[in-house]
Amino acid sequence: MFLRNAWYVAAWGREIGRDLVRRVLLNEPVVLFRTTDGRAVALEDRCCHRRYPLSDGTLKGDRLQCHYHGLEYEPDGRCVFAPGVAALPPQARVKAYPLVERHKWLWIWMGDPALADPAKIEDFHWLDDPDWGAEGTYYHVKGDYRLIIENLLDLTHLTYVHDATIGNYATANAAEMKAEVRGSGVRVTRWMIDTPPPPTYVKAGGFTGNVDRWQIIDWTPPANVRLDVGATPTGTGAPQGKRVGGIEMWNLNSITPETEATCHYFWAQAHNFSPKSRSVTEMLFHQIHTTFLQDVAIFEKQQANIALRPDAPHINLPSDSGNVQALRILDRLIRAEREGARAAAE
Repeated sequence: MFLRNAWYVAAWGREIGRDLVRRVLLNEPVVLFRTTDGRAVALEDRCCHRRYPLSDGTLKGDRLQCHYHGLEYEPDGRCVFAPGVAALPPQARVKAYPLVERHKWLWIWMGDPALADPAKIEDFHWLDDPDWGAEGTYYHVKGDYRLIIENLLDLTHLTYVHDATIGNYATANAAEMKAEVRGSGVRVTRWMIDTPPPPTYVKAGGFTGNVDRWQIIDWTPPANVRLDVGATPTGTGAPQGKRVGGIEMWNLNSITPETEATCHYFWAQAHNFSPKSRSVTEMLFHQIHTTFLQDVAIFEKQQANIALRPDAPHINLPSDSGNVQALRILDRLIRAEREGARAAAE
């Protein structure tokens, strides 16, 4: 089950041009492309005639021609031409999804188009803010999108999975943690005071002694997770809000379900120290890229076990309090949406 009346990332803007791109989102096939003036378009990837994928077709100007029988569609989804047909019926169309390009990502609305308010798109301004350097990428993950939400809200795994980059003993065993519901979202705050910096932090910040390190994680539905992370030399006042002499970064994540067992994972790493330095941006990106590929392997092995026995028992630990609360909120929102849809249909 998915929350449909919400904004999801469909693609990086740089992924979409005049070539047709197929992507399955929330179990729906979607074809993405740009019109001749550069506007991004998202249509149902299923011809209204014989349900053939339109992504196998051809762009003729701004019209999308189906490869099977030559039907042509405008960017608004209307079929305006079929060979040998003088007048097409009004149902000759495919869905056109609301699509907004913002902060280098293409955001799609898979639910009721009348409810698609661009003002509700989550803030990821670090991706194109000139005061920040940022780089990111996309993974196709053979795992439930909720596994990634759980992973990002419980960072104790950094000690064991990412000890060569962003994890060390202190990440799991010396963190002061608090989880709280904030509006419709959840915030997890973790402080590691007077602890050794992990390898990536040493490379980025040049630390020679212990640091005060923070991880402030905000989840908002359906699957946006932003991590305010960094460190300063210990005792310089970071817990009181004085971030000097260290490094500040944002790890930015948005996950879009493909099916119940696969998803699209969009992420980036941003930094405000040496923001114009391409070498710093690339170093941080490659460090986190290596780290996140380790996570992807975890998700896919989890999913394989879940598929064998979905009802296998499992436990929660205190470090899971943030992700447990987030998934409860998400479940409530999905139930409320489905109940509202049923009531409207009666």
